[in-house]
Amino acid sequence: MGGLNLEVFKFGMYVMFPIGIMYYFGTNLDERFAVPDFWPRPEQANRVPTDRDEIHAELQRLRARRMYLRDRRIEEEQRQRQVQVQNQGEGEEH
Repeated sequence: MGGLNLEVFKFGMYVMFPIGIMYYFGTNLDERFAVPDFWPRPEQANRVPTDRDEIHAELQRLRARRMYLRDRRIEEEQRQRQVQVQNQGEGEEH
């Protein structure tokens, strides 16, 4: 059929094709497949506080934020109630 030369060629292809693919995709990975600025820089990432004072400061910050959002929500609810009362008052006059 094909003889010895064909068998050597096929064996060479069977061995070299996977090696060639691994070499092509395995070299220069940073330039070929890297997405620029994919990972945040350390100064942009969240950092878990480890010191007692840092933990206390973080808790104070979270409490202050929660209270600020709570106050804003309460003010908004009061404004909504005032608008509803005004709308009901206008509706009764007509």
